Amino acid sequence: MTRESHAGIVHALLSPNEPGPFRVLNPLAELPILLVCDHASHRFPESLGDMGLDPFARRCHLAVDIGAGPLTESLAQSLGVTAVVHNYSRLVVDCNRELMDPSAFLQYGDGILVPGNRNLRQADKDLRASALYWPYHCAVDEQVQRLAKAGPPPAFISIHSFTPVLNGESRAWEMGVLWDKDEKTRVVFLEGLRDAGYKVGDNEPYSGKAPQDFTIDHHAEEHGLPHIGIEIRQDLIDDAVGVAEVAKVMHSIIASIPERLEMKGRRITA
Repeated sequence: MTRESHAGIVHALLSPNEPGPFRVLNPLAELPILLVCDHASHRFPESLGDMGLDPFARRCHLAVDIGAGPLTESLAQSLGVTAVVHNYSRLVVDCNRELMDPSAFLQYGDGILVPGNRNLRQADKDLRASALYWPYHCAVDEQVQRLAKAGPPPAFISIHSFTPVLNGESRAWEMGVLWDKDEKTRVVFLEGLRDAGYKVGDNEPYSGKAPQDFTIDHHAEEHGLPHIGIEIRQDLIDDAVGVAEVAKVMHSIIASIPERLEMKGRRITA
């Protein structure tokens, strides 16, 4: 059975009984903050089966940013701000990559082969993009435009997590603040996270200046929005207790953004 995507292209990737490609939390909120989470889920469309992966691989850091989805949801709830959260695994299509980037349809990473992404035809890639990638980015665009009409252009905060060990090497950073052009928002988060006692990387363990960071580049930098990418080490947010602890710190930092950046509009309760 087929149905239409947001782009009007008929596709059969998702059945009518499956969740849509994204969720919008607090879609009517008007506070000048937008949270996004590209890699919130490890769900695969039923039509793709297990993509040739065992249960561990389907839930590991290659498939999902562990803890990032629950953290984003917690912050959206406590702050009363809008969030756009993707509903499917990054292994189906990575929404934080240009579609021409080979890692948008990852075939191998950290010792794991992804059989379901081997020898993909362009038609297969186009199907995934029309069903999952573009609807998500259209939803993010819609929220950016809605919030900009309601008040000052929103601060754009992209939430990710990173594995404590990659390719056999331990990573000492506990948090990462990823930025390219917006030093003011960078300072807000670096100071806030370091004051809370975390070991924070400034464009570590990844860099916001890298070309792979599609979501912020496309939705925030191109439109001059205040923006930041936040990376949290996954062992800090891999359970409800950890999420709550980090969310408390992040809540205070995000709540300070309108005043720190001198954004005219309603204040957020700290």
